[in-house]
Amino acid sequence: MKYLVILGDGMADRPLDKLGGKTPLEFASTPNFDKLAAGAQIGLVKTIPDGMKPGSDVANLSVLGYEPEKYYSGRSPLEALSIGVILKDDDIAVRTNLVTLSDAPDLEDKVMLDYSSGEISTAEAQELIGAVQDALGDENFSFYSGVSYRHCLVIAHGSMGMTLTAPHDITDKKVGDYLPKGVMGDVLTEFIRRSGEILAKHPVNLKRIAAGKHPATHIWFWGAGTKPALMSFESRFKLKGAIISAVDLLKGIAKGTEMYSPNVKGATGTLSTNWRGKANAAKQCFAMGCDYVYLHMEAPDECGHQGDVEGKVRAIEKVDWVLGEMWDYLKHQSGDYAIAVLPDHATPICVKTHTSEPVPYMIYRSDKPMDSGLKYNEKEALNGIYLPNGQCITAILTEDKNA
Repeated sequence: MKYLVILGDGMADRPLDKLGGKTPLEFASTPNFDKLAAGAQIGLVKTIPDGMKPGSDVANLSVLGYEPEKYYSGRSPLEALSIGVILKDDDIAVRTNLVTLSDAPDLEDKVMLDYSSGEISTAEAQELIGAVQDALGDENFSFYSGVSYRHCLVIAHGSMGMTLTAPHDITDKKVGDYLPKGVMGDVLTEFIRRSGEILAKHPVNLKRIAAGKHPATHIWFWGAGTKPALMSFESRFKLKGAIISAVDLLKGIAKGTEMYSPNVKGATGTLSTNWRGKANAAKQCFAMGCDYVYLHMEAPDECGHQGDVEGKVRAIEKVDWVLGEMWDYLKHQSGDYAIAVLPDHATPICVKTHTSEPVPYMIYRSDKPMDSGLKYNEKEALNGIYLPNGQCITAILTEDKNA
């Protein structure tokens, strides 16, 4: 039996006037979703436990079968695993974005224009983070470059208790009320302030400005946490697992759970990602002997954060295309298979950030097809089977009664 999860990050949404009162998932052309739905269990699943923030970290752990209340220790530590940072027990890892702030003279009056610095390239970002490390790094503070705008600060002998805000939650807002507070808040705020001076005249930014692109004007901190302790996926489920993703968060989860995670050339986590390459990588994982493949696609979430309605529709249609490729592949292999399709959380265009409402899922098993009479979207899933937590997805998919 082969198991496949098609995870469209942030794919769920709310009805939009621009789409005639439909959600992007309802509006998009999704022939493969429609065909799979005809034989699948459909409903809503609560991927974000009460009291926890609706992040991709919490939600993806949940869908993979790991109770966030038990296993979650912060977002940045998972990303640090992917980057190759070895955390000590008393280290604090802090997600560090390269962002674009407005040019108001005082930091407090600057506006968060772009949480991704125009989806800056990894090569450009490495130079900028290197400059930040040279200027601000020491024996207690170390900056590590990741993918695109996503990076990491490790604080040696640190303490939790800082209050940090994700930059994608404050797009178009003045940052003054959202600067770091609590433990080390003053230090981190000063780092943000000084990064503006360091990056202002950097050649990378001058070239980006000349090309009409957003410069990376500052660093921004969020997602702090401590060293994670995850159980291996194979030990937990007795299955060889793999995660296909472009982002450090999912690659870090893969490392923490000892799942295989290949690097896909051209995989960016955006609408321009190498969709075919990711599908081919998933096929190769099955061919190598993996039983369970988690195919994560970030683009719907990025478009949601950017308020890009047309882009989110296209991203969902690309996810549908990937499903078609993978379904066709599995149908031509020997043995039965099961497929789950869902987002990790909603990223509604109207708020441009993550929300905690239950999201639509469907689960298809070739050995036990079922006709729910429902289509796969937020509205129709209301009439389906409700799952109280994300762990139910992997439990039902694999028929694991202990998950």
